[in-house]
Amino acid sequence: MSDNLKTIRELADEFKVSKQAVRKRLTDEFRANYVETVDRNGVATLVVTVTGYMLLKQHFSSGNDSEKVGSNVGGNTGNVDATTDSKQTTDNSYVFKILEQQLAVKDKQIENKDSQISQMQNLLDQQQRLALQDKKLLEEYKAEIKDLKALNMPPQDIKTENSSPKETTDYIKESPQKPNKKWWQFKKRGQKND
Repeated sequence: MSDNLKTIRELADEFKVSKQAVRKRLTDEFRANYVETVDRNGVATLVVTVTGYMLLKQHFSSGNDSEKVGSNVGGNTGNVDATTDSKQTTDNSYVFKILEQQLAVKDKQIENKDSQISQMQNLLDQQQRLALQDKKLLEEYKAEIKDLKALNMPPQDIKTENSSPKETTDYIKESPQKPNKKWWQFKKRGQKND
């Protein structure tokens, strides 16, 4: 396929025009659709696709063909019809080839969009699954917190039918108490170390 791709210099030589004339025809839209960058001998080179080549050939040869048709008009009129018929047949084949390539490009674009849509659907499904997991974990954490709060409640707050105020005070009395240390005891120890 690289044999079919032509550089700007090759096109200029073939059409017998300057490289600037060829570059002038390479508009942004034309470049987007019909120009590719390939690596030739380690150098990035702009090349024109077959469809682009046909369009450029049609453009640059239309000026030359009109001169040929004009020169034939002075002679036999049948000759003019034969020239225009052959040109029309060639133009039709160019148009068909161009349309086929455009359809191929559109098919690739549609395939690309289909794969993007598929990826987006997968990401959306994944996001929904994660949201459900988060919701489930949140509910579990709420239940655990509720259970922990119930365990951490002091015994005075829990009222049962059998408990009496005397039992709760007995519980408080039974708890071990730490001996009170006085501040002067710390001071005496500090003086001894000096």
